[in-house]
Amino acid sequence: MLILGFAHPNQLSWQGYHALRHVLEAIRNIPAVRAAELFYLVHSLKNRYIIASRRRFTVIIMTTGARFSGVLVPVLTPFDADLMPDAAAFIDHCRWLLAQGSDGLAIFGTTGEANSLSIEEKIDLLDVLIDGGVPADRLVPGTGMCALTDSVRLTAHATKMGCGGVLMLPPFYYKGVTDDGLFAAFAEVIERVGDPRLRVFLYHIPPVSHVPISLNLIERLLSSYPDVVTGLKDSSGEWSNTLSVLQRFPDLTTFAGSEVYLLDTLRNGGAGCITATGNVNPGGIRRVYEQWEHPQADALQARVTAIRNAIQRHPMIPALKSMISAFRADPTWRTVRPPLRCLDDAQKKALAEDMATVEFSMGDDTARAAAG
Repeated sequence: MLILGFAHPNQLSWQGYHALRHVLEAIRNIPAVRAAELFYLVHSLKNRYIIASRRRFTVIIMTTGARFSGVLVPVLTPFDADLMPDAAAFIDHCRWLLAQGSDGLAIFGTTGEANSLSIEEKIDLLDVLIDGGVPADRLVPGTGMCALTDSVRLTAHATKMGCGGVLMLPPFYYKGVTDDGLFAAFAEVIERVGDPRLRVFLYHIPPVSHVPISLNLIERLLSSYPDVVTGLKDSSGEWSNTLSVLQRFPDLTTFAGSEVYLLDTLRNGGAGCITATGNVNPGGIRRVYEQWEHPQADALQARVTAIRNAIQRHPMIPALKSMISAFRADPTWRTVRPPLRCLDDAQKKALAEDMATVEFSMGDDTARAAAG
């Protein structure tokens, strides 16, 4: 037996992972191997292993534990008429997203109105989601809050429940803080949770938080906590920043914060995207990820970019909820918590016109993606 590779997810870059895939493909095409009996070939994106075997020769490429890639969705949080979280609708939407091919669910993010939810509501929703059959290892809850003890409590609970990781904002109320202060904030959460299962994805969203995560801060966190800080979501909206992260930290699991940058991210060694519009177009966006090395990749990217641009001409969260409300014929899905407001009739009409212009509807595009 020849073992070509065995690595922890934090030690194997995505470039290295894809390179090992090509090694296997090459092995399959060697005449001596082709003539031999090939017993088993497995490629599992969930468990990260590839095994090829024949009588006298075995190749094993394996990484232990799960590592996220592909299209993750920052799930919208449905509310009932009393502005309380609708757990049943939440579970149903999460199941639907996974059924459409979403690789993971980033609950309690910006799109999920996380900072309009109490920590008790987040813990309760996380528990009912897992109890409702949504796999914990497909969840990446947002756990970064302004209060240190809240961040520690939610992070520890998510890790205990078996979540695949947590998406962590910096404390964002105080502006103009130093990298030293931000490092201390992240370090305190990691140290106080003290669980070797913890995997942190940094959440860089300066247009909203106004507290950026600098490249130097990323480097310092990776140096101090290489087995914990494993990824980053870049929602800066600036491709130059995403590219800088990809080039400087090739082993970091980096996600673009919008599908607009999905193809560029993949072509530069990134892991995928975590995108709000995945709530309504999961299949179409997933198709870009699946076929990013194919000739039609640019056309697929242009399609999802056009849909994204049409949607973001409107208030993003109310627009997405309005689209799901229409898709499910459920008016309560339109509900947002103040200070956000539902789309009024004129805004709904304008949104519908823009969707017609790009020829998009949730059901039709999902079917088109499935037909491939």
